[in-house]
Amino acid sequence: MARIEDIPEPTRSAVLALAIAGFEAHPFVAGPPLASRRVAVVTSAALHRRGDAPFQPGSAEVRFLPAATPASDLVMSHVSINYDRSGWQRDINTIYPLDRLRALAAAGVIGAVADTHYSVMGSTDPATMAETADQIVGQLRQERSDAVLLSPV
Repeated sequence: MARIEDIPEPTRSAVLALAIAGFEAHPFVAGPPLASRRVAVVTSAALHRRGDAPFQPGSAEVRFLPAATPASDLVMSHVSINYDRSGWQRDINTIYPLDRLRALAAAGVIGAVADTHYSVMGSTDPATMAETADQIVGQLRQERSDAVLLSPV
């Protein structure tokens, strides 16, 4: 992860000027205990299946990733001078922790791992992603997933 002082201008100033959403100190939704929840991953690593078109910079699209897709069939098209890709090249779980979720499900910590997971392009203006968020929520509801692990890149 890049430290803010290591990010070159003008990117550093743009990052520091971003508005940050505030959150209340308590959950805004209720639900079953974690041990009963079906968990999906949302990553901003711009992952896609090998052979699919790469994400374009600033793209607001989402890619649906079936949980059965082997890690060797996934490619990252997120690029930035501020991101060191070596960690995910050694262990995909650093950005797409399906193996960790499977272990948590086997141990009974979570109820189940979702059948579909979601990838978006990092460094995209969140204001352009309302439709994308709606697509993700729609699929989560359809598959009865009731928890999301956010994996920002």
